[in-house]
Amino acid sequence: MFHRHDHDKCINTALQNAEDICAQKGVRLTEQRKQVFEYIWESHKPVKAYEILEKIAGETGKIQPPIVYRALDFLMENGLIHRIDSLNAFTGCLDPQSNHDTVFLICTTCGNADEYMSSEIKLAVSKAANSNNFAAERTTIEISGQCEICKNSP
Repeated sequence: MFHRHDHDKCINTALQNAEDICAQKGVRLTEQRKQVFEYIWESHKPVKAYEILEKIAGETGKIQPPIVYRALDFLMENGLIHRIDSLNAFTGCLDPQSNHDTVFLICTTCGNADEYMSSEIKLAVSKAANSNNFAAERTTIEISGQCEICKNSP
């Protein structure tokens, strides 16, 4: 999990990647989109849309909810963030340059969500879909439990 790492470097790298991807795609990472993106990356705990709304309103005054929802839609459409359905929350994408299936390991104690990519899981999901003549468009698997640090804490 992300308990021990240079989080400032993590945020700066994520923001630089987002700016590069938007430039490559010819889309704009507006200040509002950037602000929403940065709030999502402030920690590795998934963040809900209303939490983003409250934070922006607390800093800048009133903000219209559609602005945040449009920013979230833009960030998801461009592969910069993920939506964790079971939590109705959002988290940053660790590898926005690639189109990948995602497994989230969600710690029920500390609340962090670790994005995990595995070729074995991707193969198993693809095999299951193909054997059922199912055309999978997106795969997100969510696993709840305890991370190593929380599991080993007294």
